[in-house]
Amino acid sequence: MLSGDLVASWEVALSDGVYRIEFDHGTTTGRRIVYVNGQEVVRRDWMFKLVGKETFSIGGSHTKATINIQAISGLAYEYTLQVDGKSLQTFMDNKAKSTKTWLLCVDGENWRVVLEKDTMDVWCNGQKTSTTGEFVEDGTETRFMLGEHECCIKSTSGGRKKSGIVHILLLNGEQIPACTQ
Repeated sequence: MLSGDLVASWEVALSDGVYRIEFDHGTTTGRRIVYVNGQEVVRRDWMFKLVGKETFSIGGSHTKATINIQAISGLAYEYTLQVDGKSLQTFMDNKAKSTKTWLLCVDGENWRVVLEKDTMDVWCNGQKTSTTGEFVEDGTETRFMLGEHECCIKSTSGGRKKSGIVHILLLNGEQIPACTQ
């Protein structure tokens, strides 16, 4: 359970889900606690050095994350998160380029579908999904099921060098808009 010294929180979107990271820093007790989705993953009590780093992993791929603790003045501290050795913003920018995400509701259930563009792996609500891929006249089609519904991710050339490959999710033949997370 979270204590009263919560000083920072971040959200990190990975292919297998969105992870909430929270950091509890007791500057009078020397305690450091890291929570991932409410679960304690690191606990250090009676730390005499109040600055430093806490490293842990998140997600099914055990992505490395590090919280940096720096003194900025007196007893004021700055907390930054690095993921996979990069600042959170750089990591998220790179992830946005290498994945495409759709959020949709099917038969009353919310789904988060993520396409990893480099491997063409598809993740549905945090689980890597079985797919079949085929080449078609204007690109490729990657097919999979969401419950009883057929989905297809069509990958085609955007027609211009800058737009690259365009990925479109179809659910029962209807296009689903991508989200921006």
